[in-house]
Amino acid sequence: MPSTTYLRATAAVTGSLALAASLAACGGSSSAGSDGSADGAKGGGEKVVTVYSADGLKSDKGDGWYDKVFADFTKKTGIEVKYVEGGSGEMVQRAVREKTNTQADVLITLPPFIQQADGKGLLQAYKPAGSDKVNGADKAADGKWTSVVNNYFGFVYNKKELAQAPKTWEELLDAKYKGKLQYSTPGVAGDGTAVLIKAMHDFGGKEPAMEYLKKLQANNVGPSSSTSKLAPKTDKGELLVANGDVQMNFAQSKSMPNLGIWFPAKEGAKPTTFSLPYAAGLLDKAPHTENGKKLLDHLLSEDAQKLVSGVGGGFPARTDVKPTDANAVELTKLMSGVEVFEPDWADIDKNLTGYVDAWKSATGS
Repeated sequence: MPSTTYLRATAAVTGSLALAASLAACGGSSSAGSDGSADGAKGGGEKVVTVYSADGLKSDKGDGWYDKVFADFTKKTGIEVKYVEGGSGEMVQRAVREKTNTQADVLITLPPFIQQADGKGLLQAYKPAGSDKVNGADKAADGKWTSVVNNYFGFVYNKKELAQAPKTWEELLDAKYKGKLQYSTPGVAGDGTAVLIKAMHDFGGKEPAMEYLKKLQANNVGPSSSTSKLAPKTDKGELLVANGDVQMNFAQSKSMPNLGIWFPAKEGAKPTTFSLPYAAGLLDKAPHTENGKKLLDHLLSEDAQKLVSGVGGGFPARTDVKPTDANAVELTKLMSGVEVFEPDWADIDKNLTGYVDAWKSATGS
């Protein structure tokens, strides 16, 4: 898409989680803004806004929700969107490293990393137009962040190789999944961290969850800093099962015919999931604060929210936007019979490092 600059590079990630990973997509190059001003200049008139985001909402084919809403935003305002993508934790750690010289304007990431960003003083308060229509649980009371796309954690499987989706966590311990199962890295990727959160919920606490994940490690291919890379491998049959999230995988399934979505259950229990929204905040000392505010307003506008299911394969963050398109109907059917629980995000934010360390110890990662 001509109006969006898509920046990619590789860098080492370090931070409070004491994890190292390569950035799947991080900005490195510079270009002129659409008003002709040089990139990096922090003058008030520059027509540019930079977004750091978790992966999942932009399509390599240029037909994702970000592609559409960014193009509409540029057409409406003349402001160019510069986009940097990576794992949820990676994007926060990048913003931490740049805290004394902030490079981005808007941060969009998944829980618990949006809470982590707030706790590290990375965000400034701003309540976008339309945020009053977002549920209280999906936004910060002080305006530091608000969800722009609702979403749920899930898994994918290869429909060609498996006659039906697995049903339980326990099934994944079967030898047929050895070297054919992979999940993204907890503490680095939002969906990888979600594996820990769901396992602790389903198995009834940290210790039994780690005991299970220790057993599962015999079948696990190994770390992945970005969840979005796992769906193509699953579609091709390189993997039989991987983690993901409903919005991203549903959008990917439109061009990946072998990709199916499922929700693991503990043996004898119902399948479960939890809300994993894309939450956006305005970065403190953003170089283009006013442009960042305008973009946040646009992402929560009725026009943009109406495209969330039909274009993005997700769920609108605004409760007053109720899509009836074919994707919305299919997504409702997909979620039928799945029990949705609400994690204790305050506990997870406080103890995330300890949970990740426990996982590393249990799995030898």
